[in-house]
Amino acid sequence: MAKKPLNEMSFLDHLEELRWLLVRSSAAVVTMAIVSYFFADYIFSDLIFGPTDPSFITYRFFCDASHYLGFADSICITELNFIIQNTQMEGQVNIFVWVCITAGFILAFPYILWELWKFISPALYEKEKKNAKLFIFVASILFFLGVLFGYFVIVPMSVNFLATFSISSVVKNQFSIDSYVSMVKTAVIASGLYFELPIIIYFLTKLGLVGPSFLRKYRKWAIVIILIIAAIVTPPDVVSQVTVAVPMLIIYEGCIWISAIVEKNKKKDEQTS
Repeated sequence: MAKKPLNEMSFLDHLEELRWLLVRSSAAVVTMAIVSYFFADYIFSDLIFGPTDPSFITYRFFCDASHYLGFADSICITELNFIIQNTQMEGQVNIFVWVCITAGFILAFPYILWELWKFISPALYEKEKKNAKLFIFVASILFFLGVLFGYFVIVPMSVNFLATFSISSVVKNQFSIDSYVSMVKTAVIASGLYFELPIIIYFLTKLGLVGPSFLRKYRKWAIVIILIIAAIVTPPDVVSQVTVAVPMLIIYEGCIWISAIVEKNKKKDEQTS
């Protein structure tokens, strides 16, 4: 059946379009999850449990930086003294399935963006529709950069802090595999989605829901929240906290800049129309 023009589509027609968007996106995630299954050994041994090894690239980088800055071994990580254990009969099976699904979502993200673009494109101007490839490319790059930031920065910093934090020498750290993997998944996906903030702000500004003045007004609150997050997920040293906080602050400032450009262009279009 041919697709109806936007002005002829009812509310139910839009719901039907949304339903098929979700169906196709879910199928893409499942397909990529199946592909991930064949790389499960690498995903678990090298990726998921990589940050539990003191020789992980992030720990080595901070140790080299510590020596370069003259801090000796003050921020070197030589030992991560904790145990990851499975406490449920079906625990490892559940973890295996959800890690594959998470990997499927990450790999299928560009396709999901493409489906989302097709859904919203009828409401856009022709000149905006021409930017489809640029939108998919930029949004995908931002998401993957966020995933890398989450994996190589937030996850190892969190692992180091949580593994070494102790309220008493009587308590030994024995983390469940569900707790550990959940932390990794949350950090990676949340970071990837946070890096999508400039794209979200772009469309919200287009719709007139957000503007640069609004973002500037709440800049101080944003800085405080970002610094709190950085303090929570990192060890109590300035280098680690700055490493996490600075990219997040840059993203926020980038959102203000993008919102200002969009608002300026909107005013120009209104004046010429």
